[in-house]
Amino acid sequence: MLGFGKLMRGFVDRKERLAPSIASLPGGSGFESTRYLARWLILGSVIGLVAGLGAVAFDRAIVWSTQFFLGELVGYMPPAPVGEGESIRRAFERAWALPLVTGLGGLVSGIIVSRLAPEAEGHGTDAAIEALHYRSGRLRFRVAPVKLAASAITIGSGGSAGREGPTAQISASFASTLSDRIGLDPQNRRIAVSAGMAAGIGAIFRAPLGGALMGAEILYIHDLEVEAIIPCLIASIVSFSVFGTMEGFDPIFGAQPNLGFEHPGTIAYYAILGAICGLVGLLYARSFYGVSSAFHRMRLPMWLKPAIGGLMVGCIGLIIPGALGSGYGWIQIGMSAEVMSLPLWTIMLLPFAKILSTSLSIGSGGSGGIFGPGMVIGGMLGIAFWRLGDGVLPGLPETAAPFAIVGMMALFGGIAHAPLAVMLMVAEMTGNLTLLAPAMVAVAISTALVGDNSIYRSQLPTRADSPAYRVRLSFPLLSSLHVRDAMRALRTPGQEIDDTLRLSPNLPLDEAIEQISEAERSHAVVVEANTPVGTVSIRDILTTYRATLARSVRRSQALSPDTTLIELQIGPYAAVAGHTLSDASLPGRALVVGMTRDGQAIFPQASTQLKAGDMLMVMGDPAVERELHELCDSDHRQASPGGP
Repeated sequence: MLGFGKLMRGFVDRKERLAPSIASLPGGSGFESTRYLARWLILGSVIGLVAGLGAVAFDRAIVWSTQFFLGELVGYMPPAPVGEGESIRRAFERAWALPLVTGLGGLVSGIIVSRLAPEAEGHGTDAAIEALHYRSGRLRFRVAPVKLAASAITIGSGGSAGREGPTAQISASFASTLSDRIGLDPQNRRIAVSAGMAAGIGAIFRAPLGGALMGAEILYIHDLEVEAIIPCLIASIVSFSVFGTMEGFDPIFGAQPNLGFEHPGTIAYYAILGAICGLVGLLYARSFYGVSSAFHRMRLPMWLKPAIGGLMVGCIGLIIPGALGSGYGWIQIGMSAEVMSLPLWTIMLLPFAKILSTSLSIGSGGSGGIFGPGMVIGGMLGIAFWRLGDGVLPGLPETAAPFAIVGMMALFGGIAHAPLAVMLMVAEMTGNLTLLAPAMVAVAISTALVGDNSIYRSQLPTRADSPAYRVRLSFPLLSSLHVRDAMRALRTPGQEIDDTLRLSPNLPLDEAIEQISEAERSHAVVVEANTPVGTVSIRDILTTYRATLARSVRRSQALSPDTTLIELQIGPYAAVAGHTLSDASLPGRALVVGMTRDGQAIFPQASTQLKAGDMLMVMGDPAVERELHELCDSDHRQASPGGP
């Protein structure tokens, strides 16, 4: 652990090497520009490299912890998926010791977290999401080693927890620290932290594409962090490569090439499974936070609560061993022919035992993820559905594997509001893409039943609800203005000014006001070619904004009452689509004064051809407005001769 921390500090201490490289990148604007891609190729690779090494360290720490706590002290090793070991069931040699060991693991984890980094408590992903929304992506560096140690002990001692939350928080804390060391602005720091989350998840689950999409999708209920997708892809691919080189590239559940969607009539079964997963997903979220609230109300030391939760989990594990640890090995057994050797009552109770054990392990203040247990719950629901329908429902597949895979996707994809990411991740974990069609039906139904409820309380509905985007979305005009529009020029360019915050004159004003606020200042120095040329304050920015907005309003209001300005979009079946302006048969009392195509402004001429999707700005007589709409309407179709 100390070596890992030293390695991370070595990366983040290289500000002098990284900053000049980033500053000299090619120009461009937007998150698809050359500058953007080149910057994140460097930063994403560094984040991915460290995330991959962190995932390796965490994975090995779990193996060591499991061998010590469960193997040596209890005489029991839980079954493992084929990508990580053997799916072999063993009896407890010292069953009486299990509750003591799970309680001991909770106690040690609680002491580590409470004394060193209290924010490492819980499942980790929520903490990273909260930091992205409310703290500009800032996470303490010490969270990484604390989270690694505490989560490995929790999982290794039998606590029901997943690995995605810890790896996400470990790599996110490194990305946050790296961002501060090289001086990234708040928006780029948030993107770096999202990439760190994606890299950690993509590596530990050996699912680079799903992990990348998870980093962009997990932040919102109804939205996506579009600007983070490319950095997440880069970081996730690098971390997956590092992890796979050291731990192997095999899917966690092994390749499942023989599975497929062969009977369209079974789509109804998957739809029913999706509804079951949606309802149980709601139960999972409410149980988890209900237990968490109950523990928070207890008047006990923070470090003692995980020990109580661990003790209770050990008692559950004596009856249903599948409630212990990650539980992936039990999914592997359920996907094989060995499923018939499992008692039906065990299969039926395991999803609910897993809900309770996860709520106790993590809700009590233990450290670990909730993603993994959620997939086990969904997978076991699918296996239970297959067992109940075997020999009764026509057209069922020969094994429970298809229902296990779709169940994993449906339950957590719905309650986490990350349907695309979870579907891709499970497909990568099982090496099977052929079940995506029924999975889409099941996930859609599950997501609809879940509604706005979420397993992640820090998720926000959309970017408009995030404090990180409040300025940008509340004052959209700011992004079209630059610092040079609002700055006060110096009487003597180049004179020294005692201020550490420096901005480029070409920086958009929405980013400028965010950086000034982030630095807790009222103004900044404007620097061009390393020479101070002016100053800009929040007051200057707002004054410029109001003045520009007022000018725009006055331009529109200055039109005479018999003139109107209309914005029209040309639909795919519009009468004018495919014609030039000169032969488009526009009304004589209408003039096209502006045109936008694919986000680019076009100055219209008589020879300009009109295309579907073009946005026209037309000035004319209000009396011709209806005629203009008919010519450009997307539903307008010219009837052919003799047609209906």
